[in-house]
Order: sequence, then structure tokens, then C-alpha cells
Amino acid sequence: MMLRSKKSLSALAALLLSACAVGPNYKKPAAPQTSGYVPAGALPPATASAPLPGGQPQRFVDDLDIPGQWWSLFKSAELNALIERGLANSPTLEAAQAALRQANENVAAQRGSFFPSVSGSYQAERQKASGAQFGQPGSGSFLYTLNSASVNVSYTLDAFGGIRRQVEALQAQADYQQFALEASYLSLTANIVTAAVTEASLRAQLAATEEIARSQQAQLDITQRRVSAGGASRADVLQQQSTLQSTLANVPILRSQLAQERNLLATYVGALPADYGGAEFTLDSLTLPAELPVSLPSKLVEQRPDIRQYSALLHQATAQIGVATANMLPQLTLSGSYGGVASQFSNLFSPSSSVWSAIAGVTQPIFKGGQLVHQRRAAIAAAQEAAANYKSTVITAFQNVSNSLYALQADADALAAETAAESSAAESLRLVQVQFKSGGASYLQVLSAQQSYQTAAIALVKARAQRYADTAALFQALGGGWWNRTDVAANSSDCCKGS
Repeated sequence: MMLRSKKSLSALAALLLSACAVGPNYKKPAAPQTSGYVPAGALPPATASAPLPGGQPQRFVDDLDIPGQWWSLFKSAELNALIERGLANSPTLEAAQAALRQANENVAAQRGSFFPSVSGSYQAERQKASGAQFGQPGSGSFLYTLNSASVNVSYTLDAFGGIRRQVEALQAQADYQQFALEASYLSLTANIVTAAVTEASLRAQLAATEEIARSQQAQLDITQRRVSAGGASRADVLQQQSTLQSTLANVPILRSQLAQERNLLATYVGALPADYGGAEFTLDSLTLPAELPVSLPSKLVEQRPDIRQYSALLHQATAQIGVATANMLPQLTLSGSYGGVASQFSNLFSPSSSVWSAIAGVTQPIFKGGQLVHQRRAAIAAAQEAAANYKSTVITAFQNVSNSLYALQADADALAAETAAESSAAESLRLVQVQFKSGGASYLQVLSAQQSYQTAAIALVKARAQRYADTAALFQALGGGWWNRTDVAANSSDCCKGS
């Protein structure tokens, strides 16, 4: 009889667990049906080139996978070491990791609702009572001891899937935190690369400015000698001094910007500014990746951590509709207890002292002033909001990739043009300076040539740096290859493959 009862309870539990949960089932939105990120023929298969380091053409390769450590493509040991330091010490990552652990523990805690709740209790009571309490007036009072112990079991039947939807919603929240962590990894690594490139650019601008200042100082010396020889006026000297001082005024500004950029790098790696001793980056220490990945549009929604975050939020909001719906339906509860009550502890577990109870209860909300109805409507509206936010995130992601592709092509064209402009300006300045020494050119021509060269030299440095920065931006826009990394939790390593 007992075996048959256990089989019946098992069958009932299996039936309840297999029942459909109320509310809509989450269905991942389909990837956008588009052939690419830019109109057909809008960009060539490779960028332009320029005859200087970092000026080689970059080729766009469709569906080329992205390495987990994509920053290693810049072939800088110093950059690799700095990023590893940042990944190990960043407070931002520590916070994201703690948030993920919290979310996973909340899921585990809620899963406990699938099982019966069992508790035990024991109570020893010593009382003095009057005989009048028991209908015996005049009998005086007496002392007695009462021991009681029981085991209590309570179980809520998840008949309509409300508990399952709660677990589903919390699991979706944990998925959101997982991809928030991946987004933090990607943002940190991309920020470090960009900051290193900016530091290299500022260092090159500072070197170019100091070189220009030395050239202008040499020109000032020549002008002063010509004044002494009667071949130039005092006004020429003053103009050259003004030009030199204007150039020198840029030096402290660039040094300040360089110091601030290194402070930014210190922040990224979790160090205080005074304690930071990272490598000094230069543009020549970085290698421009020759092949650039262009992921298939259908894969982008799986690769971008932010899209996966909003997908998880949509999943969570969808599950909450089921929770709100289940709250409107009957709640079925089974509870029971078994124990003993005796005046002496030694008799507490004897058959004559045993007590037990079995209770089955059904609670059906009847009137709550429309609270449950409106909560369900609010859950539906929240899911609609999440769906719109997901769509917006996808559109922004495709925009990011498209912008990066256009920027890389424009960067290459700009670098080629700036290289030619710098070369022409340098040659023009050289010729004018030679002519000025022999009296064949005026000082105004020299001044104009100096200004043109200074502008061209700084622009060339910025154009070189922009190619590196926009290359990093493309890797970030495509998701950064987190699915190929080996330094993250195993449950995130296969998120992008066949999911």
C-alpha cells in the first residue's frame, strides 16, 4: 500500500512538472535579413596604401573569425602585457564578476522552490497551572512539563508554472550579467588599445612639435644673422620669434595631454597615477593588422555582448508575464507534520505520544482591486519595451560596424593624402629656406612654408594613429572574439556557437 502511494505521488509530481507553464514561451528574435553592413559596391575589398610604417593596405575578409585576444594582432608585447594587467586588476571587471555570481546564486536559491520545505522543531515547556483552569476549583495549583517535537513538511504545487517562470526570469537575469561581464571585458580591452594608440599619437605629435621648434629656432638664428648683415628687417625677427613661441606653447599642452592619457591607462589597469609604470607606446611599436574580419550579418547578433544582454532582458520580461499570469490562478499547497507531545522527554517518541496532521489547501484570488490584472498588463508592456530596446540595440550594432568600415577606408585615403601633403610641405620648406639664405625668397614665404609644414606634420601623425584606433573600433563593433577566449567561465565559451 505504501509503495503504491509513493508511485502515485511520483506520478502526480511528474505530471505537474511536465505541465505547460502559463504565459508566452520566449523565442529569440530572428537576425536581420540583410546582405551586409554597407550598400553593395560602396567599399573596395581593400583600403588604399601609403609609403610609411602603418600605411600598408588592409583587406576586408568576409566571415573571418576573430581571435579571443584580438589585440595581439597589433603585435606589441607591451600592449599584450598591459591588457593582461588590466584584466587581472580592473575594479570594473571585479564588480561585473561579483554581479554574475550574485545572479547565479539567486537562480540556485529560487530553484529550491521546486522541492518540499522541511523543518524540525522542539519545544520544552514548564508551567504552573491552577486547577480552576481545568474545572477543579479549590484543588490548588500544580506544576507540569510538556515536551513537543515535530517535523513539518510544506510543498507548493507548481501547477501553472509560476515557480518555473520565476526561475526562468532569474536565469535570464544571470544570462544578462554574463554578457554584461563580456561587454566589460570587451570595453576594457578596446579602451586600453585606444588609449595606448592615443598615447603613441601624442608622443609623436610632441616629438614633431619639438622638431619643428628646433627648425624654427635655426631659422630664427639665420634671420638674426641676416639682420646683422642688413639683409632682413627687425620685423622679420619678431615674426619668427612669434612663430617659434606659438609652436613652443603647444609643447606643455601636449605634455599635459600625454600625462592625462597615461593616468587613464593607470585607471584601466587598476593602478593609482603615481604608481603607474606602464610602457611608453609609440606608433612604430604597433603593427597594423593587414586582414580585417567582416562577420556575416547573421552572426553579429550572436557575437555582440550588448545584443545578447538585451536578448536576455527580453527573455526575462517574457517570463515575468508567466509569473504575473500564474499569480491570478489557484495556488495549491500540501503540508503535513508528524511528531510527539509528552510530559517526559523519554516518552516523546513513544507511539502513544505521537501526533500528526495533513493539510491540502487551495488559494484562489477573488478580489484585489484589479491589482493582479494590472500587474499582468504591466508585465506585457515591459516585454514590449524590452523588444523595442532589443531592436534598437541591433540597429545600433549594425551602424557601429558600418561606421567602422567607412572610417577605415577614409582613414587609409586620408593617410595617403596626408603623406603626400607632408612630403610636399617638407620639400617646399627646404627649398624656400635655401632660397631665403641666398636672398631669393622673402621671409613671408619662409613663414608660410613653416606653417604649412607644421600643419602637415601634425596631421600626418594624427592620420597614422587614426588607422590604429579605428581598427580597434572595428574589432569592438564585431564583438571582440570573446567566444574564442580561454580565460573566461566555461558556460560562456559556447554562447556564440550554434545557439
